[in-house]
Amino acid sequence: MPDSGAKTADTPAEIRPPAHGSGAGPGQGPVARRFGAVNWLGFWTLYSKEVRRFVKVWTQTLLAPVMTSLLFLAVFTLALGRTMEVVPGVSFAQFLAPGLVMMSMVQQAFANSSSSIVISKVQGNIVDVLMPPISAAELTAAYVGGGATRGMMVGVLTTLALAIFVPTGIHNFAFILFHGVMASVMLSLLGVIGGIWSEKFDHIAFFTNFVITPLAFLSGTFYSITRLPDAWQTAAHFNPFFYMIDGFRYGFIGHADGSLTLGLAVITGANIALVALAHWMIRSGYKLRP
Repeated sequence: MPDSGAKTADTPAEIRPPAHGSGAGPGQGPVARRFGAVNWLGFWTLYSKEVRRFVKVWTQTLLAPVMTSLLFLAVFTLALGRTMEVVPGVSFAQFLAPGLVMMSMVQQAFANSSSSIVISKVQGNIVDVLMPPISAAELTAAYVGGGATRGMMVGVLTTLALAIFVPTGIHNFAFILFHGVMASVMLSLLGVIGGIWSEKFDHIAFFTNFVITPLAFLSGTFYSITRLPDAWQTAAHFNPFFYMIDGFRYGFIGHADGSLTLGLAVITGANIALVALAHWMIRSGYKLRP
């Protein structure tokens, strides 16, 4: 793994024969191809691979989460009624829809980056990513970008599908966009961290079942935390997933259970901390190098 801090503009990206007319004689050998402070070609190649990987199986990675969200909507609205109001002036279906969208986004963003790294480690081809002259920052950005792209695409498709059955308005598009992007990035970062930490598929399943799923389900996805006892309301405010869903829901219905300003700070701070951790794990080769 090349050190991101040691890479300079003179780091060779690949060796190729001299181009015709370059002035190099037949005995001078190959010429090093050079790039600047960022290896954009390397970053884009890995990012494109991550995107193509889930697009090729779109029925599993894009369509299936949409169908799951529609089933959740049908079950909960049939059980509790479409007209029941969780907050004044907002039906239960309108309250539920943004939570379902966010839940689909974060689950798919996490699954993309974590599965990519775990599969590479199990199959032994992670070396194909570590050997090229791509810095730790570029590797982190490419993996996170691929997972966030999948999360955002699922979010858009799920929103469009739910809008067919639930009257959906937009109260503040900036909040929708910010929380959608930041939530996808956060879970993609957690996927990178979980994927590096995991040594086999059982480990990433443990991470999913005992960390990601409980945080998502206990964050107010299906209910308002104001209905919880005081102790559980306090506990919910320590869950960063709560702020993701609360701010995202506010963008649609104009109602928030918590402080929007605090939510923005928590999400931003959590992402900064996760970026630093993921970058360190890749740069140090933690559980990546033999």
